[in-house]
Amino acid sequence: MSADFWAGYISGAVGIIIGNPLDVLKVKLQAGLSSSSPPSSPSPSPSPPTPTTPAIKTKLITPSSFLTGTAAPVLGYGALNALLFVSYNRTESTLNNLLSSPSGTGTGSNLWTTWLAGAVGGLATWVVSTPTELVKCRVQLSSSSSSSSSWSTTTQILRDNGVRGLYHGGGITALRDSVGYGFYFWGYELARRCYSSFSGGDGNKAGSGSSTAEILLCGGIAGIVTWASIFPLDVIKTRVQTRDLVLGSVAAAQGGTEREGLLPPPTTRKQKMGGGGGAWEVARMTWAEGGIRPFFKGLGVCSLRAFVVNAVQWAVYEWIMMELGQGRKDGKPVAGTGAGTGTGEMVGLG
Repeated sequence: MSADFWAGYISGAVGIIIGNPLDVLKVKLQAGLSSSSPPSSPSPSPSPPTPTTPAIKTKLITPSSFLTGTAAPVLGYGALNALLFVSYNRTESTLNNLLSSPSGTGTGSNLWTTWLAGAVGGLATWVVSTPTELVKCRVQLSSSSSSSSSWSTTTQILRDNGVRGLYHGGGITALRDSVGYGFYFWGYELARRCYSSFSGGDGNKAGSGSSTAEILLCGGIAGIVTWASIFPLDVIKTRVQTRDLVLGSVAAAQGGTEREGLLPPPTTRKQKMGGGGGAWEVARMTWAEGGIRPFFKGLGVCSLRAFVVNAVQWAVYEWIMMELGQGRKDGKPVAGTGAGTGTGEMVGLG
């Protein structure tokens, strides 16, 4: 395995562990759940429940509860990083060979190719990120002890819906990842160039021997830029992937079983998806709740998480690459590494 794979895997795992407590809060806010509101009592003519129905009982918040849903991302992002880095590095290299840089300084000098390569890399991760995000979000919102682990949730989805069930919400996830990773790599490279320019270096490339402070600051900024650009998409993704869970909890409150909500049987799922579970319909319902505000619910928590997680993650990534002899020199990767601008995993785009 290549150096950038292992650097990305390790830095991604560190970021997941650090950021998961705030990610749990983000997912609950995006899904529209309130821990203080009791389940709504049924009325003679109840309206169709929406993702904002506070029907999921919030488990007692303990230190261990903030690690809920960690297993799926830690395991899944190994494969995700492999796809991301290979796709990103190869795409950027190809684009820079086809489209020579205006400044003629080589790989990574064109921010447009950096963004496009990141978008291609993000799109390539769809096959891994969709099931990983689905399992993570459902575990974080589940109040049932039988579905409170990544493994039990995954096996139940496979039993009830097969492999196709793991790709519930795949379209909106692919769009979010493609746009998000484009801005992630672009934001990091742009921040480093600005930092270098302000510190007296060449603003067209990152400086030589980058300091830890520079990497931490630029990594944190890249994380905030990323989430600010895709947060509405992430809200829709979370609601699409957890709406059936909320509906199942409503059914349980009215005498049914909560297990029905993990993913309904194929025929019922098709009817529900066609009648209000798709991304476009969920977006319309979210807008009806309060205009633009629900699309940015939880952005404050997410921004704090994004800065901390991505600052640490980029520092770990760059450090490992340097230790493996494939770090930057004068803003460029060491010859023969095949790396572009130096990348890190965008943990928990979910």
